Amino acid sequence: MNLLTGKVAIVTGASKGIGAGIAKALAAAGASVVVNYASSRAGAERVLAELAVADCKAIAVQASVSDPKDVERLFAETKAAFGRLDILVNNAGVFRFEPFEDISVDEFHREFSTNVLGPILTLQEAIKQFGFEGGSVINLSSLAGSHSLPNGILYSATKAAVESLTQGLSAELGARGIRVNAIAPGYTRSEGTEAEGLLGEENIKHYISLTPLGRLGEPEDIAAAAVFLASDASAWITGETIRVGGGAR
Repeated sequence: MNLLTGKVAIVTGASKGIGAGIAKALAAAGASVVVNYASSRAGAERVLAELAVADCKAIAVQASVSDPKDVERLFAETKAAFGRLDILVNNAGVFRFEPFEDISVDEFHREFSTNVLGPILTLQEAIKQFGFEGGSVINLSSLAGSHSLPNGILYSATKAAVESLTQGLSAELGARGIRVNAIAPGYTRSEGTEAEGLLGEENIKHYISLTPLGRLGEPEDIAAAAVFLASDASAWITGETIRVGGGAR
């Protein structure tokens, strides 16, 4: 079912993992998609190739979401290519798991600049492009946003901020027809978690033990929720953070 036919979506951090999964799912639902990436051009090209095979309209745009000039260019290229914007998915994010006493000023700024300032900058630009019908904004949070993780306090703080932004902005922007929601994935398999060494055999067993549905999440699980929140099927939902984690708390 093409729930998003005629819609245009930007997905930040879409060259791999959950972001790539969301980009593919939105395209499969009928949307034209802007695949944003910060550094992995090869990854973005792979996503574009898959979308081309599926006969979906898509472009890739390099931009750091923490750089105002990059964000302006991202939205300018979107408008030039598709002429409109309906959906913004703020997926780009970074993290590092380390003891609290080892957190550096540089790491603080790295995580907050991408995970919190990034969604602020992109939404400020999106507001300028959303039409009279408004738009749908989907922020990626995490279970860590409401349950701080040992050795992940900084990342948890950024995701708590994302959930606060989601709730506050939904109230501020609702009169313009702009819905703002968040998805909080549970223990999910992705390139990021694998690169950080979080998916070793013992860790996987532990994560599964915390998940009532008895498996790790996959990017496709998160993407299905994003399609729902992007579509008119969720037209009466805003300001919510939806947990997509197989029952993990």
